[in-house]
Amino acid sequence: MNIWILFVFFRTAQTNSTCVTSIDMELFLHYSLIPSFFIIMVLSFLQRRVHHKQIDDKSYLLGNRFGIVMPLDFIGTFNNRWSYGVAFGAAANKVMFLFSEGYQPLQVPQWAQAIVLLIGGIEVGLSHFPFFACLSSDFRLISSILGFMYSLIWFVITTLHIVQCPHGQLIGEYETVIFYWPSLLCLAFLLGRFVYMFVKALKIHLGLEVQNEERSFLEVHQAEHVKQLMRKPPEQEEEKSWFQRRIYEWDPYFQFPSRMIGATVLAFICLYLFIIIEFCIYTYIVQELDVFEGGLESYIASVNDTGVLTPAILQIKELITVAKGVWMLTIFSASLTCISYLFHILACYRKHIKRLWLGEKSFIPSKFHNPSSSNSVVAIARYSGWQIAYILWGYLIIHVVQCLFGVMIMYGLVLPVIHNQGLEMLKGLGIGILTISIVVGLMILQLKIAARFFLQPKIKPGDRQKPLALNNRKAFHNFNYFLFFYNVLLGLGACLFRLFVSCILGTWLIARIDRTIMQNGYEAADMGFQAWIGMLFVDHYHTNPVLVGFCHILLTCNNERKLQKSIPYWHLNHSPGPRVSIKSRTRWFLLYTLLKNPRLTLLRKPKSALGIRVATQTNSVDVLQN
Repeated sequence: MNIWILFVFFRTAQTNSTCVTSIDMELFLHYSLIPSFFIIMVLSFLQRRVHHKQIDDKSYLLGNRFGIVMPLDFIGTFNNRWSYGVAFGAAANKVMFLFSEGYQPLQVPQWAQAIVLLIGGIEVGLSHFPFFACLSSDFRLISSILGFMYSLIWFVITTLHIVQCPHGQLIGEYETVIFYWPSLLCLAFLLGRFVYMFVKALKIHLGLEVQNEERSFLEVHQAEHVKQLMRKPPEQEEEKSWFQRRIYEWDPYFQFPSRMIGATVLAFICLYLFIIIEFCIYTYIVQELDVFEGGLESYIASVNDTGVLTPAILQIKELITVAKGVWMLTIFSASLTCISYLFHILACYRKHIKRLWLGEKSFIPSKFHNPSSSNSVVAIARYSGWQIAYILWGYLIIHVVQCLFGVMIMYGLVLPVIHNQGLEMLKGLGIGILTISIVVGLMILQLKIAARFFLQPKIKPGDRQKPLALNNRKAFHNFNYFLFFYNVLLGLGACLFRLFVSCILGTWLIARIDRTIMQNGYEAADMGFQAWIGMLFVDHYHTNPVLVGFCHILLTCNNERKLQKSIPYWHLNHSPGPRVSIKSRTRWFLLYTLLKNPRLTLLRKPKSALGIRVATQTNSVDVLQN
């Protein structure tokens, strides 16, 4: 099913609108590439390349300039996370057009649609590239000016588009405002952010404020996380509240990367736009159904309620009325479900990444314990976009399923009461409940008989259950024989129940990319879950606080060693004091580590030459502990 079919009514209604505007947003998207390329070239000219090229020797003007401009670090960026998220939110309207496959800059055959969508995605990315590049550029003064001007252009054009045609034919008043206010709010936030960057950079340039030192790749929260691991756990843990135990517990030593924040913000805005578009389509369909109902009422009036088709027509009208009411009601339940999924996915990301930091992989299927490196790298690029698509498709599927259940409840419970058939409904409901109760009771009875007569007594009085050892074998075989034929029929119901539960859970969890809906052994067919696992492993390998902290220590020691070699009289710059040999300091660190972690003495590699030393250090640890 092509989702563009769902948007065709909305796009047609917009095209047939009586309001005439002088601004075409799709045409402006094409023209916005001109200032976008200019900003990218300016930032690339300011960015110096690390490696010297042969072309730099031929042209003196290059001077290692025109480096690669990076929009943002999708893995290790923890600063300006909400600014990047808002920048993603500014592109929400264009992302929705890409999702609907309605934005096609070129007209090509059907077999080349994938290539055209790729070109459209690249064009949207280039048009919004300056937002991210100006936020992440090291040249704050120039990038803030360029980012402010570019954001101002988009803000002014979007505002003019809203002012010229604020109303529509489907929702009515302020229809355009309803669609564009999230992007407009994001653009206003970016304007304020670039003004703040400009003021701060100007103060540093004029010497009114001291520029911060070069930021290390070891973030503060990562260093605090490592320090927390080094501390002894408290003897008595603080009592957690119900919210912390059941819903979410805030961790001051953990931060979500910018990729997760940006994907979540964009998913929220896209879900809002999707619901609005769905409501517009619903409004259009309701208008057509009202016309259809008017024709049915005219037919009934023409035959004076005596026609052969009158009962069927009344049932059709009742079905339309029920469907319209249930669809409106389930919009809220489906929306709340998908919104809760977005928060729950963030909580699952923190839980899963922390487990990987501990070396625990039990929550991952065994075949994904060592994923392909190339697949994991691609998963970083796929995850954010796929998460948004899963949420949108999941909302639509969940909404349809909830609507079907709502219609079933209306026809099974509510309408019989309205039509004065409540007793018949209660009678049928009672018979159904009684039948299910008898079936479940017989299944429980089998368990009780098996536990009472066909298992040997407990070996120890404190055992939780009896051992799996048969008793009364002849009675047991007769029990199996006579229940064999009954269990054939019972198995049919169990099979249908299995199918029903699988369908319900599959549709209910379709928007959850962090949980596979495939059976055990078939998880590889779930490409969304594969992207989730690959993304987790990339973050685990590149943002593990212990690993990053270890690399930070190595780099710091290496820089200090280079500094010592570069300064001939480096030792004269330090205050005099007792000099400690490296060997003694290493032994002291070893003793301190063993004192804090006594179990490590059992894990040390045994060597004959170190036997006396290990014994001495172990005795020292025991003495200090006593």
